Amino acid sequence: MHRASPAAPTALTRRPSLGKGSDQFVKEGGETHTFDRMNNSFISMASIGDFDPLNASIPATKVEITVSCRNLLDRDTFSKSDPICVLYTQGMGNKEWREFGRTEVIDNTLNPDFVRKFILDYFFEERQNLRFDLYDVDSKSANLSKHDFLGQAHCTLGEVVGSLGSRSEKSLGGISGKKCGTIIVKAEELNNCRESVMMQFCGNKLDKKDFFGKSDPFLVFYRSNEDGTFTICHKTEVIKNTLNPVWQAFKIPVRALCNGDYDRTIKVEVYDWDRDGSHDFIGEFSTSYRELSRGQSQFNVYEVVNPKKKGKKKKYLNSGTVTLLSFLVDMEVTFLDYIKGGTQINFTVAIDFTASNGNPAQPTSLHYMSPYQLNAYAMALKAVGEIIQDYDSDKMFPALGFGAKLPPEGRVSHEFALNGNPQNPYCAGIEGVMEAYYQSLKSVQLYGPTNFSPVINHVARYAASVKDGSQYFVLLIITDGVISDMAQTKESIVNASCMPMSIIIVGVGPAEFDAMVELDGDEIRISSRGRFAERDIVQFVPFRDYIDRTGNHILSMARLAKDVLAEIPDQFLSYMRTRGFKPSPAPPPYTPPGQPLQTQI
Repeated sequence: MHRASPAAPTALTRRPSLGKGSDQFVKEGGETHTFDRMNNSFISMASIGDFDPLNASIPATKVEITVSCRNLLDRDTFSKSDPICVLYTQGMGNKEWREFGRTEVIDNTLNPDFVRKFILDYFFEERQNLRFDLYDVDSKSANLSKHDFLGQAHCTLGEVVGSLGSRSEKSLGGISGKKCGTIIVKAEELNNCRESVMMQFCGNKLDKKDFFGKSDPFLVFYRSNEDGTFTICHKTEVIKNTLNPVWQAFKIPVRALCNGDYDRTIKVEVYDWDRDGSHDFIGEFSTSYRELSRGQSQFNVYEVVNPKKKGKKKKYLNSGTVTLLSFLVDMEVTFLDYIKGGTQINFTVAIDFTASNGNPAQPTSLHYMSPYQLNAYAMALKAVGEIIQDYDSDKMFPALGFGAKLPPEGRVSHEFALNGNPQNPYCAGIEGVMEAYYQSLKSVQLYGPTNFSPVINHVARYAASVKDGSQYFVLLIITDGVISDMAQTKESIVNASCMPMSIIIVGVGPAEFDAMVELDGDEIRISSRGRFAERDIVQFVPFRDYIDRTGNHILSMARLAKDVLAEIPDQFLSYMRTRGFKPSPAPPPYTPPGQPLQTQI
């Protein structure tokens, strides 16, 4: 999906009232925000008529982090250390560490199993850096400088999640010349992030709003936010010409409904649909996930109240009722279930060595190796690779090039190993890929044309051999321009769409990338010789959309990675579900060796 880069905030323009008790303001881009006069707050929402639940913003999955340590340094003279663990996280665009939280202190042990957990939002498409600092607590002071430092460890959240059983063990460092012991970090996806609920509602004796008929009612559900605003999260279909509608059952993730907080307010508004979009407000009611989970009962019959009518008419009771007919909870299998069960993500990179990139020795070239900063190819490679490498256990990545003349005889190749070894094109980690890329620039001659199909077919051959859901392949193609083998590339993509594979294309430089947008297939499913792709497996973005205007390359790379990787978990799940592959069971939980009982304060 090709996303536009974030726009600057725009002014709000008032438009006529949406319903009773609310005013609507329109941004220049057409997005609307409703001001609820009853609650004195904005309802953050797309226009009710335009709401698309599939593209609604859903909070991230939450993971619970558990920390244990072994063989910590002993800093106390007459007893053992009293350890505490402090977690720090980093912002996306800068490198500043911020304290996220602390465990409890455990007295007199060098092998603590901390009880207090850290709960973090998890995004596959972001590099989420973590730092764990251990201290021996010597007093009641909250100031960490007053306590003895025991060591620290760095990792990414993806590294923990991507480890077998989502359990990562690392050596603690930070004190010169001393072995500081080890830290064991375990990640567990919180269940309420994985639940979906199927619900059905009916209305009874709703207000008549239409002059010549009854009403055409529909429901709009809003999740309440921490700051008192509301976000639209579901809209039912419209039932025509009735005051006693029965809406179809619908399914919604629990995190979309209440962000996993069972007691958070859920607001439901009832409208009478009008063709011109000026839907009439019938009334509203509030509930919570906990209340709804009681199922069909007297507790889940709600009076629909129109606050304006209630204020004007003393004898007004309600504008009808809405009743919950059914409530069924379903546990979704998630991307993390597969990763935890050992599914590997294999990452391959393919780099464009065509002459249109310019002479690598010249600063104007897209392949220019400046001593001061990464070129666009290296930035794209590093941004995407550093995140995906956390999900590959051996960290060995095939790196390919295309569109160059190779030494010694000058043969043109569209599928050559960057390390010069076609039998073993694997590089150790992203740093190894970068090194092979730089070496290739010194030895090959940039040439052409720009053919994608050979590198796509290269990865597809491997993907086709995996038929049990144990591996998934991601190909990153970085290119500067116009594709020469469009028909063959389309055929390759259509063939690959039934394999465990996704393709990311990053366009660098100033060229027009119209053909790439066509390959992306978001608007029109890609086809070749009358055959359509089984699923959308291509994600294209132009790198220029992500360049930070202040020159902050870290932010540019983070933005790029976030967009190009955002669709991978869904593409991965769509493949696994259509093939009926279930996640393998996670390995048994780690149980530490028997320890003396620990006192906790």
